[in-house]
Amino acid sequence: MPYGQGTRLPGEAASKLGHLAVVKSDWVKALVKEFEAAKPNEPDPSSTVWTTFNPDGVRPLSRVWAVDGSFVSVQSEQKPPREVAFVKTALLVVDRARLDTIDKEHPHPLLLQDVLTGSAVFHASVFPLKNIRTPLGSNYDAVRHIVRDSMQIDEDGAFYETLKWLAYKKWSTQQVNSPAFNCPHCHAEILAGLPVDAEEGNCPKCGGIVFLTDMPGFHLSMDEDSAPDALASAYMLVMEHLMLFTAIRIFWDHSDKTLATDTLFIKDGPLTLRSQYSKLVPRIRDFLEHAKQVQRPLHIVGQEKSGAFFDHLASIARFPPPHARGEPLSYAVLSHDHVRREVYRSPDLQNPYGLKTNWGEKLFAKFDPGTYMVLNVPTGTYNPDGSRPTATDLIGLGRILATLPSLISHKHEGALFPIELANGIASMSSYPSARVLQRFIEGTSK
Repeated sequence: MPYGQGTRLPGEAASKLGHLAVVKSDWVKALVKEFEAAKPNEPDPSSTVWTTFNPDGVRPLSRVWAVDGSFVSVQSEQKPPREVAFVKTALLVVDRARLDTIDKEHPHPLLLQDVLTGSAVFHASVFPLKNIRTPLGSNYDAVRHIVRDSMQIDEDGAFYETLKWLAYKKWSTQQVNSPAFNCPHCHAEILAGLPVDAEEGNCPKCGGIVFLTDMPGFHLSMDEDSAPDALASAYMLVMEHLMLFTAIRIFWDHSDKTLATDTLFIKDGPLTLRSQYSKLVPRIRDFLEHAKQVQRPLHIVGQEKSGAFFDHLASIARFPPPHARGEPLSYAVLSHDHVRREVYRSPDLQNPYGLKTNWGEKLFAKFDPGTYMVLNVPTGTYNPDGSRPTATDLIGLGRILATLPSLISHKHEGALFPIELANGIASMSSYPSARVLQRFIEGTSK
């Protein structure tokens, strides 16, 4: 490893000749030859099993909700720079009948305005990260209170009520305590969680006041007076989930029992909550399994636009049909063994893939020769078997695949129009710009 370039002296150049002796190895020669060989007609090396989708008799979903979010860290120009993070998430409803009238490649601005009018809800918050402190207390306490207040105040507490709805299984007649979590004061684990419907309580070890909003575990990512960008990213992800399930909760309790089942809910990104935030995953799985058992299946899909699965799909997308426009789409449901072997290329995983973090399973879908996507669809109860899931395990897969072709945008590769619209509302890179946010922070801090 060469030395890097500094402010005074040049960096060290890596050796260009030291590795040439190894080319004398017959194994290396064979490897180089295979690397340089062009084999355009080779079969799919991953042996992914693709299935042609037949839409006959499958009714598309009539309504579409999409959620997306973004965050941006802003530094002041003083020394040392003060740093805060703005987070914004958006929930958008799209009428498919109105969306079908819009050109997906060159959408007319007035038609877009008509579709978006009165159809979006957004949530925003701001967190201290470094070198900034409120007179009310440390950044550690500030973040805890900002999280609670942001959820309780916005939309008259609708998102906060959804957190309670998930944490206490309020869709069920047998409600439970919240998941266990670590006390933000003494860090002891509160094994019993908070009692049903409680918004706060006391740590049984230190007696400190704990909030329900401490349960996801934002405080575990912070020090007393600083926090990383990951805090803003985690809050954005949790709020995307809460906003999506707010729409689901409202539809679920509606007198028209078909509303929830006839709607497609789309989340930008995988259906995943990692690390300490995965405490909500078992609750989500339980609800989706309950909905399936009472014959009110929910149709939810997440789209991954980057990462290991997207890169893998891009490398094999040329193999399966359709090879021409107008041919039926094809899809491939990825089993846990296939993910381990072909995507992560790991001999074994400590836990079955997605056991603790995923509430959706992976599948590839190819809609036309140049349009393919990595999708996540829930199964409800998790099955750790390496050969699962199968297509029948994915809730509402047929109706989801029958709906998605009408939502494809040709403005970007592999894009879904509802996510594009939600991203346009939630994006912090342009609305408002980071520069405007920086001026706002510097102006209000004087």
